[in-house]
Order: sequence, then structure tokens, then C-alpha cells
Amino acid sequence: MNRNNLVLLVVLLGTLMSAVDTTIVILALPTIVQSLKSNLFTIIWVILLYILVVAVMTTQLGRLGDSFGRSRIYNLGFLVFTIGSAMCGAAPTDIFLIVSRGLQAVGASMMQANGGAIIADNYPPNSRGRAYGYTSIGWNVGAIVGIVLGGIITTFVGWRFIFYINVPIGVAAILLGLRVLQDKERVSRKVDLGGVILLGLSLAMISYGASDIAGEGLTSLNVALTAVGVALLAPFVIVERKVANPTIDFKAFRNRVLASSLMASFLQSMGYLATAFILILYLQGVRGLSPFSASLLLVPGYVLASLTAPWTGRLSDKIGSRIPATSGILLMIVAALIYSKLSVDTPYSLVILATVIGGVGSSLFYPANNSAVMANAARGYYGGVSGVLRTLSNMGTLLSYVITLTVASLAIPRYVAFQVFLGTSSLVGGLTTKFLAGIHVAFIVSIGILAVGAILSAIRGRENRRGLEERVPPAGISK
Repeated sequence: MNRNNLVLLVVLLGTLMSAVDTTIVILALPTIVQSLKSNLFTIIWVILLYILVVAVMTTQLGRLGDSFGRSRIYNLGFLVFTIGSAMCGAAPTDIFLIVSRGLQAVGASMMQANGGAIIADNYPPNSRGRAYGYTSIGWNVGAIVGIVLGGIITTFVGWRFIFYINVPIGVAAILLGLRVLQDKERVSRKVDLGGVILLGLSLAMISYGASDIAGEGLTSLNVALTAVGVALLAPFVIVERKVANPTIDFKAFRNRVLASSLMASFLQSMGYLATAFILILYLQGVRGLSPFSASLLLVPGYVLASLTAPWTGRLSDKIGSRIPATSGILLMIVAALIYSKLSVDTPYSLVILATVIGGVGSSLFYPANNSAVMANAARGYYGGVSGVLRTLSNMGTLLSYVITLTVASLAIPRYVAFQVFLGTSSLVGGLTTKFLAGIHVAFIVSIGILAVGAILSAIRGRENRRGLEERVPPAGISK
């Protein structure tokens, strides 16, 4: 393997570990609840805190990569992620596990914020789509491995080993990263502490308020927390427009292609990334499948996405990102439309077909959109722009889960919604009808969000990858 391929392998390993850890935790939640003598509403923060930390930290850690070396921060991310994984596996209590997941998320943020920038450092604009296509393989294969290993390890070995499995992989990745990753150039960037605090408080209040609605129903406290969280976004935007080095540089949005690509990523994440979550609710609660059996129905979509991602990445290198990325979102809308018609006797073949359509859509969207973002970022600012991309994507993912939890818990009694997700209860009688109505609404909301994302993707403008001059920053950004 040449050096560029080894660099790609290191980035792919980071993507793989992150994907495995996302899906593998979902399947282990019922066992974790019982083992740690916790409750459903506390353990859900094993998922939410991870996404929240990644959403808030990625821009700043991408900025640190610009300042101190992307490879250095990326390798440090592997180390922190590995230590966090070991702590998760050894967790004696639910609170210790949640805190350890927060540390694990810091490591994941370091890798996510700088992985795309490292690829941009080592691949020219007209060949990055192929590289991002292979990182999409890492995500999809990781999701498959997480689904399969989650059921096998939790059932036959023990839930703690879903975290311990990251340790040897992490050590090997650190050694490889130290050997092959090299920093190109550095640009000094300051950390936006005020912006991080405002964004963190806003997302934390929205997440806590919405999850409390799911657990306790509507109360004056959780409604107030959610409202304050939303209201804090206004001063966040005001502050970000005035500081020299903002968490989210709104000046970058003056570049039409970059702005449309970033917002398309945010809306795609918010509209689609909780799909697997809703499907597992449906397959367990309505169809009576076990968590492991339900998750296996999602595998074909991931497999096909893995097989097609390199080809779609090359396609975006040749014709630009607009057509592949927009087509990908449209296919996701088709999949969500099929899901919105689910009933108590929907053939499993139709569910698999929808996962395949959505998987192809993902393989079209991610390589093309990520390539468009990095191709229109200024050299020296790859880490910061990559961090913004991951922040917006993770904010969308967090909101996707929050919306799903809220809709599902308002459709049926809240404790039943959580038990259904954890595989400890199935629905009968009138609850089935109410729950189906709830997930239909959730998918209709998803379709609406995805439609806006498709419009933004379509109007991003045409690109000439071969004509891009990396020395010229996008409008509004200066060195």
C-alpha cells in the first residue's frame, strides 16, 4: 500500500470504530439496565450524551487540528477513545458508564473533526470523492459489525466486551497512525469558549427537556427547559457573528456551494438518522421480533451502501456533488415514504427493500456532500470546516433522536415506548394502532425535513473540481 492508502486506512479505522460503537450500544441497552440496576430513562443518556458531546466539540477540536496538527489531534483522539472504551467496559455504575461515554465521545470528536481534513490534506479535489466513498464503507461496515457483534457479544460473552473490543483495535490504530500520518501546514486558530458554552447549554437543555417529556410527560419544567434551550440559539448566533474565531463561522456560508452542502448535511441528519431507531421500535413493539432479529433486517441496506459508496464517490469526482447528493436525499425520502405506510402485516421484504433504497441514497449523499464541503474550504482551514460539517451533522443526529423519542412517547404511554425500544415489552390491541400512528407522523416529519435538504442540495450550484484553486479561501474567510 502506498502512503495515501495507509492514511486512508487510518481514517477508515476511526470511522469504523465510531460506527461500531454507535449500533453496538443500542442493542446492549436492555442488558446494561439489568446489570447496573439502572432505569430506562437514565441509561438512554448513554446514547444522548455521546451524541451531544460530539456535536458540541467537533468544531473546536477541528480548530485545534488546524493549530497544532491534525494528525497529532487525530492520534490523540484514538488514545482518548480507547481509554474511554476501557472505562466503559469496567463501569461499576450507570453514572460512571455515562461519564465514561462522555470521555469516549471527546476522543470520537477529535477523530471526526480531523478525519475529513486529513483526507483533504492528502488527496487533490478531483479524487477526494473516491476517498470519502471508502470512509462511507467504514461507517456502513461498522454499523453491520455493531449490529451482529452487539447481539453475539451481549448474549454469549457479556455487554462489557462491546467496549473492551475497542481497546486492541485502538492500540493498533494508534501505532499505525503515529507511523503514517504527517501534518502538512498549520494555521493558528483560537478556541471560541463562549460559543461552545452557549451551544452546549442550548443543546443540553433541548435534549434534557425533550427526553424528560418522553420519560415523564409534559410538565412546566421540561417545557421551560426546552424553550430556554431553543431561545439560547439566538444569542449564540449573535455572539458568533461578532467574535474573531467563532464556533460556527457564518461567513463561510457566503460561499453558495459550501453553505448549501453544510445545511444539506444538517437537514439530512435531522431527517433520517433516527430511522433505524424508529424501525427497531416498530419491529420489536408491533411485530414482536427480538432486538437482534429486528436489527438484522437493516443489514442489507448497509451492505449495499458499502458496495456502492466507492463508485458514487468517483461519480462525484467526475460530475460534481449536486446530482449524486440530491439523488441520495430523494432516495431517502422514498424510503421514509415506505416506512410511513408500515402496518401490523407489512411484508418483511418491503422493509428490506426500503432499507436498500435508503442505503443506496446514503452511499450517494455522503461521499458527494463531504467532498463538496472540503473542496470548497480553504487549505489551512480544512480542520475547522471539517469540524463545522461534523458539528452540524451531529446536531442533526441529536435532534433526530430527540424528535423520535418525543413523538414515540406521546403516541403511547411513555414507559411502554421505552420498554418497546429496549425489547422488554411488545404492544397489543389499541396500543399498536396508536403507536403506528405515532411513527407514521414521525416519518412524515422526516420527509418534510429531507425535502428541504434536497432543495438546498439541488440549488448548491455546479462545481468544477479540476478548476478549484485551494489557495483561495471561500468568500468571507481570510487567513
